[in-house]
Amino acid sequence: MTKSRNPNESTYISEIIIHGLQEKKGNEIVRVDLRKLNSSVTDYFVICHAESSTQVRALADSVEKEVYKALNQDPWHKEGFEQGEWVLLDYVDVVVHIFKTEKRQHYGIEDLWGDAKLENYKSA
Repeated sequence: MTKSRNPNESTYISEIIIHGLQEKKGNEIVRVDLRKLNSSVTDYFVICHAESSTQVRALADSVEKEVYKALNQDPWHKEGFEQGEWVLLDYVDVVVHIFKTEKRQHYGIEDLWGDAKLENYKSA
């Protein structure tokens, strides 16, 4: 699957995803804008964390519900629900990473994209 070429569409999807994370009190929500990086495979990463596997799965469920409600769209790919340590939801133009706190600290995924613009969001 390839990225769409409408930057407004990926921004809109990322905003819906952020809303879904805010609804379930995702911690330290960050949107990483990768659009200006030559080698990026997606437009945005949206990243947050939770204290428990149960909350990680609840956050992922909330994102899926909000995106489906707004756009009638399921993730192209998803993984990590079973363990609930790091759930990835791939919406092609936006990839969501929901970590348990210690996994987020360990992987430091935001640090891998030093040239990207980071935007922080608060939970609702």
